[in-house]
Amino acid sequence: METKKKFYAVAQGRNKGIFTAWFGPGGAEAQIKEFPGARYRGFPTIDEARQWLAAMASGALTVGKSKTEKKSSAPAQAPHAQDPADGRIIIYTDGGCSFNPGPGGYGAVIIDGDARQELSGGFRLTTNNRMELSACIEGLKALPASSSVMLFSDSKYVVDAATKGWAKKWRANGWMRTATDAAENYDLWDKLLDLCEKHSVEFVWVKGHAGNTENECCDRLATTAAAGRNLPADTAYEHKKTRIT
Repeated sequence: METKKKFYAVAQGRNKGIFTAWFGPGGAEAQIKEFPGARYRGFPTIDEARQWLAAMASGALTVGKSKTEKKSSAPAQAPHAQDPADGRIIIYTDGGCSFNPGPGGYGAVIIDGDARQELSGGFRLTTNNRMELSACIEGLKALPASSSVMLFSDSKYVVDAATKGWAKKWRANGWMRTATDAAENYDLWDKLLDLCEKHSVEFVWVKGHAGNTENECCDRLATTAAAGRNLPADTAYEHKKTRIT
């Protein structure tokens, strides 16, 4: 998916103003990364970026803990509807299978500004966790190099292992969770960790089947894919290679 040129407005950060690049020492990311209370937003035009900065300075916009929003009594929007203030690409993912193991599918929705892309696929025999991981992998594989990403998943297995450093420890220990307990799905975790090194990825857990528009879309994509005909083999799983379960 092609990345559109954007302007990044920083209202609170090491340096305030408008930046034409996200990465690099002079980019917007360097101004807000690990900066307490940073407030920033990406725009397709410089005029919109200037207007937003002016509104922030005048107090026409109010800043909440997790997002910048107009003063309004309207109900909060779903996470994907929050304009990614930092210019990050948003990915929603979901995966599952009929029975476990059984025919499975994955779905991913990629949102980059006004651009939206849906991905899906399935296998004739696999597991829920393998499909959750596959959704993340396929979503990240579709991005341009060195993308900054917020990835939403309803899988605690995926989000906890990624954010708490468990998966990295498993790989460092030769894909062993403990001295006697092997890590599951190491082939997919290895791919996901490699992709996370190529991109800047923040994993965020979202409650499944709770009315989140894009999460529900991913669920439909995965379910439809799992019900497809002539599904390919999840070769690593079917061959039951060492330590893949």
